[in-house]
Amino acid sequence: MNEEMQLDYQPRLPRDRSRGIAIIGAGEIVREAHMPAYRMAGFNVVGILNRTRPRAEEIARQFGIPKVYDSLKQLLDDPEVEIVDIALSAELQPEVVREATRAGKHVLCQKPLGDTYESARSIVEMCDAAGVKGAINQQMRWAPGIRASHSIIKRGWLGEPIQAAIQVNVNTDFASWPFLRTIDTLEIMYHSIHYMDSIRFLFGTPTAVFADGARYPGQSCRGETRTTIHLIFPGEARGLIHDNHNHWGPKDDWYATFRFEGTRGIIKGTNGALYNYPHGQVDTLSYLSKEIASEEWITPTLEGKWFPHAFMGTMGELMLAIEEDREPENSVRDNLLTLQTVFAAYRSMAERRVVQLDEIGRVASYDPA
Repeated sequence: MNEEMQLDYQPRLPRDRSRGIAIIGAGEIVREAHMPAYRMAGFNVVGILNRTRPRAEEIARQFGIPKVYDSLKQLLDDPEVEIVDIALSAELQPEVVREATRAGKHVLCQKPLGDTYESARSIVEMCDAAGVKGAINQQMRWAPGIRASHSIIKRGWLGEPIQAAIQVNVNTDFASWPFLRTIDTLEIMYHSIHYMDSIRFLFGTPTAVFADGARYPGQSCRGETRTTIHLIFPGEARGLIHDNHNHWGPKDDWYATFRFEGTRGIIKGTNGALYNYPHGQVDTLSYLSKEIASEEWITPTLEGKWFPHAFMGTMGELMLAIEEDREPENSVRDNLLTLQTVFAAYRSMAERRVVQLDEIGRVASYDPA
């Protein structure tokens, strides 16, 4: 097979997949993404804890998880548990991280890392103080189309990155998650945060953001469900995220696309997970490059989709970081830069102006490359 068709996009997995994982939370995301991905990867989930034990027992039966814990203390006292996989909402996460890190456990946190920047930064400090690895479940970085795009960019086939665009027009019933109904920060904090993180992964961290958000007439949720986010990078590179979750037409008119342009190449594709959601389809990707002796679009065949395949990547990278004694690519420290972008967008929406990222806290730079 030609080099142009062989892109490095599958999650890299650790040699030792026996490390014990305990999951906190038994919601839809655990049932539909965490556990199917961990089963595919061969990871060792030793137990699960949930506020209501019957929900945890149901997941345990479905996936053959041997233990259902009655308390966080019981989970943390289990010597088989090396990694705590936290699948809880942001306001509940810091206290769990505090106890888990004190017990010497590594943690995979759920996004958003915090409901405030200060809360997120406290999680980084807890991991540092305990000397454990902390990673974030920003798994879109491992979606096949995004990871394949990264492979193309790393090979130099895009040239200098100039323009990133992610555009989504679907119908999402955010009200089906009760905790999302009453929050003021909805679409960016719980959805477009993935697009911000993915564009950061490909293009680097922007310096400033200009954003706008709106509701849809009659919607039941308090927060924004339509957003436009303009990302400003050093030099001439720019990014656009345009997201509408209120499309009322037929599903064959939904779209979820990405396009990344540079001085030497163009990448375009689809985020298959959002087509015919929740069933989805595989990602697609095509690219052109002046670095390759072809004027035709090159269209490799990709396998997998964002849900659940990319969830192998977030946990796999944490396990690799433990194995290799290094910072995870998706570390909680790196994620502070994504959260700076998120909170800059909300400040921009509120104040109707361009907001510099360094207005949102201060964080030491970290380059996973």
